[in-house]
Amino acid sequence: MSNNDIAVPAAGEAPVVAAEGQQQQQQQQQPTRMESFFAMTKSLILRALIIYFVSSFFRKPQPNAPGQENGAAVANAGPKITAWNYFENGTDFDLHVWLSEQPDVVNFQQKANLLWLQEDLTYGDWISGPTGDGIYTHSLKIKASPHLMNNGSVFLHAFVTRAGESPDPQSPRYPRHGHMGHQQHQLNKFKKLRVNRNYNLLASDKEKLEHELKHANLKDQIVSHWHPNLTVNLVVDQTNWAQGSVPAPLDEYVKFVDGGKTYLPIVFVNDYWNLQREYQPINQTTPELELHLTFQPLGMFKWQLYAAKQMKSKWAGNVLGEIMAAGAPEESDEDQDSLKETLLDTNIYLLGVTVAVSILHSVFELLAFKNDIQFWNNRQSLEGLSVRSVFFGVFQSLIILLYVLDNETNFMIRISCFVGLGIEVWKIHKVVDVNYNNQRKILGILPRISFKDKGSYSESATKEYDKLAFKYLGWACFPLLIGYFVYSLIYNEHKGWYSFALNMLYSYLLTFGFILMTPQLFINYKLKSVAHLPWRMMTYKFLNTFIDDIFAFVIKMPTMYRIGCFRDDIIFFVFLYQRWQYRVDFKRVNEFGFSGEMEEQAASNSKKPAIEAEDTREDKKTAAQKKQD
Repeated sequence: MSNNDIAVPAAGEAPVVAAEGQQQQQQQQQPTRMESFFAMTKSLILRALIIYFVSSFFRKPQPNAPGQENGAAVANAGPKITAWNYFENGTDFDLHVWLSEQPDVVNFQQKANLLWLQEDLTYGDWISGPTGDGIYTHSLKIKASPHLMNNGSVFLHAFVTRAGESPDPQSPRYPRHGHMGHQQHQLNKFKKLRVNRNYNLLASDKEKLEHELKHANLKDQIVSHWHPNLTVNLVVDQTNWAQGSVPAPLDEYVKFVDGGKTYLPIVFVNDYWNLQREYQPINQTTPELELHLTFQPLGMFKWQLYAAKQMKSKWAGNVLGEIMAAGAPEESDEDQDSLKETLLDTNIYLLGVTVAVSILHSVFELLAFKNDIQFWNNRQSLEGLSVRSVFFGVFQSLIILLYVLDNETNFMIRISCFVGLGIEVWKIHKVVDVNYNNQRKILGILPRISFKDKGSYSESATKEYDKLAFKYLGWACFPLLIGYFVYSLIYNEHKGWYSFALNMLYSYLLTFGFILMTPQLFINYKLKSVAHLPWRMMTYKFLNTFIDDIFAFVIKMPTMYRIGCFRDDIIFFVFLYQRWQYRVDFKRVNEFGFSGEMEEQAASNSKKPAIEAEDTREDKKTAAQKKQD
């Protein structure tokens, strides 16, 4: 360290954003902005609960002061001292913004490092500034040093001092005891540039060899990126904090002095509204970098929201954060951008409705899940139900799980796919008899499994109608599958044949998955009954479909996606028509394996013993009366 380099007293370390990747164009269907926001809102509900319970479990008790024994700590325990803000409302102060290549050192003697000096500011003033809202702006260009252009880092140091004072310890205007607000922030951000190694599977051997040689020496690179916008906030609040009792993550920014009687003004450097796609790489082609600084007072509530968001970024660097992200920071960046754009561009009332409906959507999904399990668990008869659809549901869930494992998706999506596959496999035991032959094992390890139709399914006409429905369905689906297979093979690039097969099957199921509901419609038509269907579970699922339809009307999205939102509605209206057309038939069994006639017969049988007992009492009474006579 040179003589001109002055160590800056640490006023709290700002979170350093972890290196995240820049997503290359992949051959998969990308969700719309509102679709991403809608899904993310639901997932945040579950994530918030997980983070709360995990943080509560691992929260450590407040340690004792150094050199203080446990007994002395208990003896000296008393009411905590509440601290006052070093800046009272109306205090005049200056804002100093300096540049440094060190996170904790600033060369105050190099005046070129002073980016911005804003004087004559007043603490608690919300109406000053050019636009009358307390906001001040400053734009400049920074010369990129060789250190920065070679993946180095550069830091911004924001100081808040009383009017006329200086953050330079060597200056005669340095504040007494060094009391000032300070926060440092890394201006550049490291992002990973991934090499796109996809290729056309029908390419010739020569083209494949050229592709391999071209990408042989290419590796994923971590490159420094720059964003031109940054906001420096000063929290305007007079809360009497007590040292040791400030909740996380606010405790990282509240710095106490004078034995806990005073806390310094809280400076918060905010880059939340910087979209990930706006970051530009720093290299030899960027000798100058634009920087637009904004100073704005900030209230307590907004500060808590921003601080909590930065705490989430820190979680991403922990072990739990890596598990939750599951190696997919690019997806997280896209989700964050979708959320920010929605918050910025969407009407506040529509945004509130979106959040409320998202919660309702999650409740309906939970109720549909619960009733689906209850329906199959209590099912006594399979008459009228498509067993082949259950097996195809297992195949569909397996393809989805393999697809999300092959691609970079977050942990919660993988867990939901595992649970979905487990439920579909569990249904197999409810629709067929599964036999495990341990005498004839596969490869000498796995028992041979055989399936046998249950009597209520094979002895009725349902099995014949189910087989016929899938026969007709095959005539429609296989040509579409072959056509999509040829299209994807010719025009799209893939990582390999395995990824091609998964991507093709997943995209096909995503596009034409609604067709798989038609066999049940065909069975209903042949049986002229819908009493066997799980209507409660179906109602919850179709309510969620209607919620999606609402967003398809009010949110801007591609026309094809809007059409896709109404495909399931067509199936549902056909179910409703069948329910209206096929009136209640007391001879048909319901979803619990009972018919109306069986219930009436059971009710009549329960009444007969009561009538006979009453007749017996009447006979006894008559005999006793006769004896008295």
